[in-house]
Amino acid sequence: MEQVVEFPLQIERCCGLDVHQKTVVATVRGTGITECTRTFLTFTPDLESLCYWLESLGVTDVAMESTGIY
Repeated sequence: MEQVVEFPLQIERCCGLDVHQKTVVATVRGTGITECTRTFLTFTPDLESLCYWLESLGVTDVAMESTGIY
């Protein structure tokens, strides 16, 4: 049986970003929202849409990951 480790909640709503050359994949999670993943292009209007989406969900913290120089 696999042991589950739980930690106290520190952040109510957050987003993880996986940054690629042409896209950014964003997954939001948190209290009172359904976990959701969306993909955005890396052009300015698309990144602005990402920002508006995160703001509309009340996301307060973001973690970003990229294996390249993006």
